[in-house]
Amino acid sequence: MDASLTLTLTLVVALLANVALKFWLNSRHIRHVAQHRPAVPAAYAQTVSLADHQKAADYTLSKVRLSQWDIALDAAILLAWTLLGGLNAMNQVLMAWMGPGMAQQIALVLCFLAVGGLLGLPLSLMQTFGVEQRFGFNKVTPQLWLADMAKGLLLGLVVGTPLLWVVLWLMQAGGELWWLWAWGVMLAWQLFLMSIAPNVIMPLFNKFTPLEDESLKTRVQALMQRAGFTAKGFFVMDGSRRSAHSNAFFTGFGASKRVVFFDTLLEQLSPAEMEAVLAHELGHFKHRHILKMMLTQFAMTLGGLALLGGLAQQVWFYVGLGVMPNMTGSNDALALILFMLVIPLFTFFLAPLASWRSRQQEFEADAYATAQTPSQDLVSALLKLYQDNASTLTPDPWYVKFYYSHPPASERLQRIGAR
Repeated sequence: MDASLTLTLTLVVALLANVALKFWLNSRHIRHVAQHRPAVPAAYAQTVSLADHQKAADYTLSKVRLSQWDIALDAAILLAWTLLGGLNAMNQVLMAWMGPGMAQQIALVLCFLAVGGLLGLPLSLMQTFGVEQRFGFNKVTPQLWLADMAKGLLLGLVVGTPLLWVVLWLMQAGGELWWLWAWGVMLAWQLFLMSIAPNVIMPLFNKFTPLEDESLKTRVQALMQRAGFTAKGFFVMDGSRRSAHSNAFFTGFGASKRVVFFDTLLEQLSPAEMEAVLAHELGHFKHRHILKMMLTQFAMTLGGLALLGGLAQQVWFYVGLGVMPNMTGSNDALALILFMLVIPLFTFFLAPLASWRSRQQEFEADAYATAQTPSQDLVSALLKLYQDNASTLTPDPWYVKFYYSHPPASERLQRIGAR
């Protein structure tokens, strides 16, 4: 069988399997949550109200039902770009207008991203101003939404276009090992962005103010000293401008790490509960989860670029995905786009492994937190967060395997309570 035809059939089979699996997982999740909606699980009957339990169920069902449309739209867009000739037509139009060269290739990638963003806009608006609004979580005004989008687009152009140019140039001039040099550049670029994010990028979207609660500051400083950690400062982020959801996180490297609390989190939790949540975050650093995650991502990026390095030289790779390559010029932008389109079809089947590992790391961080602070503080904090964020207590087990990076509330709280 011709290699291009084999690739076409592989794409169709992978797409059908991907869509069928996602619809099956969603249908299981919808059915499972709906079946358990009428009553609070017995273990939480004294701590979770029926109203909160049913709000969490309704919120979950609304999100999953909307995601059904997202799955169908993504599949249709993938087919439109590839086998139905959308990407090929866009490439030919830009080639006729601009001629071959680096400018045309960069324009092709930017136009592809712009069209993809526009196609995904309706569902994004429905999620923000529909689902999130209906359940009281959305705080974004249309004006703020437009401002965020404009800043994001500008930031993407300023940050992403130079990297795109370098990668495309390396694909042309870097020889057979271009993918290795490109990987090095991308790794350095990502580390650079991570280093400037706390002081340059994140303040473009949110306001960060020093933590003023001296008693809480003293408490978390003592915790960090006991755990052997240092931080450059403790800050409060105005997360309530956009959402009623809450979180706490670290930014920066080494001694320059910052501890950031959402303002919504400070309103929801007591000082003891805040200390327990921070101890959990410290647990991730103690077990080097962030470093392990970064190394895994770097390794996967290297493997992906190496695979692309081989595929980009094969005519059947383009033809099998509905694109006619330029036989006399460069097809590097086409190769990048096609790879970005197709590879998620196959990596999704590895999701259970990545999700399982992430859940194990959450358990490890919980264990560290309960060694540093009373376990009942972490339990009460998590219960409040699950309730305030309308997280269902009754997810479908198979859905959890694929999508949950954190353990379900019932499983997580049970393990903490058993310590």
